[in-house]
Amino acid sequence: MPLEREFKFYLENQSSLVGKYNGRFIVIKDCKVIGDYDNEIQAIRETSKVHKPGTFLIQKCEPGSDSYTQTFHSRVAFP
Repeated sequence: MPLEREFKFYLENQSSLVGKYNGRFIVIKDCKVIGDYDNEIQAIRETSKVHKPGTFLIQKCEPGSDSYTQTFHSRVAFP
């Protein structure tokens, strides 16, 4: 599964990440948080300026499992 390592990193560190980024959309690449944003579109647009789409995970940082029970895939390029 693409980005499985990044998602595993999120799950293993969810408590500490929520303590720092609660309610924000975090960008994870190579098992590190490389950015945090107010919304998912901003996270995609800004991160795609530097990193190729599909090489990073965007995750809403919230306690519990509700924030990661849906998966969305898009091939749409953002300007």
